[in-house]
Amino acid sequence: MKVKPLGARVLLKEVETEETTKSGIVLPSNAKEKPYLAEVIEVGPGEIKDGKEIKMQVKKGDKVLYSKYAGTEVKLDDQKYLIVRQDDILAVIE
Repeated sequence: MKVKPLGARVLLKEVETEETTKSGIVLPSNAKEKPYLAEVIEVGPGEIKDGKEIKMQVKKGDKVLYSKYAGTEVKLDDQKYLIVRQDDILAVIE
């Protein structure tokens, strides 16, 4: 199923990470607080708000940090995704 966000919204997929403690114990991503790190899957076309054009500053494939309580979780084809407004994206990781 293909999803295309509307307006200035972005479809994200959380990046799964494992972390190893100093003692060598591996912590899976579901055993700790979410890292708020995701990959951009799709990008909306942008929007015009109050007569000003809002251009999209992220592109497909970017790794980004997003706000803690941002967006709406959706499940498509047994995968979890997050739809957020571009304003909820804090940074692009290079």
